[in-house]
Amino acid sequence: MNFFSVLDISASGLDAQRTRMNVIASNIANINSTRTPEGGPYRRKDVIFQTAPVKSFAEALNSAMAADGVKVSKIFQDKSPFVKRYEPNHPDADQEGYVSYPNINIVEEMVNLTSASRSFEANVTVIQATKDMALRALQI
Repeated sequence: MNFFSVLDISASGLDAQRTRMNVIASNIANINSTRTPEGGPYRRKDVIFQTAPVKSFAEALNSAMAADGVKVSKIFQDKSPFVKRYEPNHPDADQEGYVSYPNINIVEEMVNLTSASRSFEANVTVIQATKDMALRALQI
């Protein structure tokens, strides 16, 4: 595996974690959204990662050393039940006075955000270490 393959793999990780952080930010921003264009409250979203072959110029030169990166294979909506709160004066209350709020747990979202952030930082560290090794090799 050469330096460029390592950079391509880490870049795929950065892209995947950036997408994950965007989805988490969307969930947090819509934690109190009781109306959507589709109707009903906002549904929590999550991502599914999948290994993906890294396609790069460096890999074409050295195809025997192929490695897998990561990509987001799907962004799906969580089908768990909505949170019901008794608020009879709310405009979106049902006949019994309950309002359906998104199925988002802020604690879970913050844990996911911390995990995504740490994974992003790890990929940045790999890129920095690879860059440092390449610079040291040039100094020899």
